Amino acid sequence: MDYIMIFKLLGGLGLFVYGMKLMGDGLQKAAGEKLKSILEALTSNRVFAILVGAGVTAIIQSSSATTVMTVGFVNAGLMNLFQAAGVIMGANIGTTMTAQLIAFKLSDVAPLVLAVGAAMVLFSKKKKTRDIGDIILGFGILFVGMSMMESSMRPLRDMESFRNLILTLGKHPLLGVLVGLGMTATVQSSSATIGILMALAANDSVTLNVALPILFGDNIGTCVTALLASIGTNKNAKRTALLHLSFNTVGTLIFMSAFGLVLKFIPMLGGDIQRQIANSHTMFNITNVLIQAPFIPLLVKFVNRLVPGEDENLSPYTLEYLDKRLLETPSIACGQVVKEIVRMGRIAADNLETSMNAFLKNDSALNDTVLEKEKLINYLQREIIDYMVSLSNTNLSQSQSELITSLFHVVSDLERVGDHAKNISELSEIKIQDNIEFSENAYKDIHTIYGCTKKAIDSAITSLSTFNPQLAKEVIEIEGSIDIMEDQFRKSHIERLNSRLCSAAGGAIYVDLLSNFERVGDHSNNIAHMVLDQV
Repeated sequence: MDYIMIFKLLGGLGLFVYGMKLMGDGLQKAAGEKLKSILEALTSNRVFAILVGAGVTAIIQSSSATTVMTVGFVNAGLMNLFQAAGVIMGANIGTTMTAQLIAFKLSDVAPLVLAVGAAMVLFSKKKKTRDIGDIILGFGILFVGMSMMESSMRPLRDMESFRNLILTLGKHPLLGVLVGLGMTATVQSSSATIGILMALAANDSVTLNVALPILFGDNIGTCVTALLASIGTNKNAKRTALLHLSFNTVGTLIFMSAFGLVLKFIPMLGGDIQRQIANSHTMFNITNVLIQAPFIPLLVKFVNRLVPGEDENLSPYTLEYLDKRLLETPSIACGQVVKEIVRMGRIAADNLETSMNAFLKNDSALNDTVLEKEKLINYLQREIIDYMVSLSNTNLSQSQSELITSLFHVVSDLERVGDHAKNISELSEIKIQDNIEFSENAYKDIHTIYGCTKKAIDSAITSLSTFNPQLAKEVIEIEGSIDIMEDQFRKSHIERLNSRLCSAAGGAIYVDLLSNFERVGDHSNNIAHMVLDQV
């Protein structure tokens, strides 16, 4: 019979964790841009950072995912250790929502919840309704899994070996802490192990004095996920993971030192043992934050000592805003992709300017700079596309999926802008080597069309960074002007050729230059149209 009990427990645990994930994914898709806005509004204010951490974790239903995401943000240089400390503390509060939900004992209505959620997912044509259906379905599956775990553990009450284990844990609370730590480190989810603990409590298999040390140990065990995620990251990201571990370990030590008082206080809040465990979990994390939040600077100093020194100067061939850990939260990852593409666009626009300066100043050294930057642009194109392919395989909402599809084209457009900068650089080198000069009118035309082209690409990139429709419309108007200029300047060039005011060699370079400017205008136009489509 033992193996049947184990199979039912594993099946129930699987449903419980899957229900949590489905509910979290549904909430994340429903929140969408709001989740991204919450994190982007993050400041160095520790109270606000704590609220952000709690809010995000309540949405994605996993403190481990929030912490891993925080490690990713720190690794990408988007968050400092002080901000990360606040978010991690808040994540610990947000994760208590799952235990509080379980304590409501909604197993009897779970089948109805499942039916409603399944109907919304299967029969609704609206994506938003299906996302809400995922939340409801996940909620139902979570309670079905909980019910399975409870029924699978009923025989444990009558097992002599299990009763002896409970007696031992009751006499040695520190052993309970180690059990909780080991369980959570293995399952990689404190909510899952607390679910198992509450399922045992529902059958009167454990008492509060046994459950609390295991619960405190769970909070240390959940740090393993972030520690694993920090492997291969920079020093600040490693410090973030250690900060999480330090925070939860200190909290456990505080609560274990006051174990007798906690054991007397929790029953005074009322409720059955499941509610008492849920309340203990919430009280542990809120009290821990209240005690340690004023000492965030000391925690940061401590982890700086644990991981001393600074990272060596990084190569420019890195992604500044993208991190694989952020794929856990697609709505955040989508925002980061836009930032990395904007970075790539600005490098391409700067390269266009460098190539033009090389052309006008006859500076070969600047042409070498253009070639180096072109390699960086090509590197960013490959890496961003690889990341977007990975992101496309995650659970994206319809609007996020459409955004990523559009961004594939934007990356291609920006890479081509880089190619045109390289083309201009090559024309510049020919001009220098052959000592070619242009007439004053030709230089005037080049300055005019280049000014419009540079404005077009700069405005297109800015409109992409803010999804500004007004700026996108201006780009489209500028691109129309560039087309008209190119046609007029070609005609003027032919007149100068006929009047022998410029050489044939110089004329060929001039025409190629106009073509490159016109093509950059086209790519700017494509980006602007993408922004308008998304808006």
